[in-house]
Order: sequence, then structure tokens, then C-alpha cells
Amino acid sequence: MRKHLTTALMLGGLTMLVAACSSNYYRVTDPSSGKTYYTTKVEDTGKGGAVKMKDVKSQSMVTLQSSEVKNISEDEYQAGLVVKGPVKSAPVQPASAQPAPAQPASGQPASVQPAAAPSMVPAQQ
Repeated sequence: MRKHLTTALMLGGLTMLVAACSSNYYRVTDPSSGKTYYTTKVEDTGKGGAVKMKDVKSQSMVTLQSSEVKNISEDEYQAGLVVKGPVKSAPVQPASAQPAPAQPASGQPASVQPAAAPSMVPAQQ
């Protein structure tokens, strides 16, 4: 009788564990780079605490030697999957479109002299 009770409790606990794992959402952060991944399944690789997962944003398998794994809500998970727009940088003008350097106040163009080449002959004493 006791054996059946123990078996039933173990099977019940295992069933609850499997059911709970199927709806988990994770945010995994690589502390060295700060990069964040979102996944529904994190596996222990068995190699010194490394974890393996499929990043849902990039659809890539990722293995991290050091990571911070946090169980998050479905809302946080969905918000993390939203791709933020590209970062806009200031437009760069091509060299031909850049303004010319300012002219001297006298109105005459500045004279340009080439730089002197360094002498390769050793000085005589």
C-alpha cells in the first residue's frame, strides 16, 4: 500500500512539473555582453553550468557559459519579442558634398605647401 502511495505521489508531482514547464517563459541575459534572449525552454548542457536554448527572436540555438535566467510572465515575454525600430543616426554627407574649408579673411586663397619628406641620410658630424 505504501509503495502505491509513493508511486502515485511521484507520478503526480512529475505530471505537475511537466505541465508547469510547458507554459514557462524565460529571459536569459549574458552578463558579459548584456545581450538578452527570450525563450520557452532552457537546457542545462551539463558542462560547468552552461545553458543551451533557442532564441525566438533570431531562431538561433545559443549556448552560454555564464547566464542569468529569469522566469517571466507571458506579457513580459511578448513585450521582449517586439522588435524595436532601428536606431537612427545623423546622416553622413559624402565627401564631395561637404562644405569647402573657410577662406582667409584677405579674400585670397590660402597657399598649400606639401609636407617635407623626412631625410633618410644620416647626418654627418
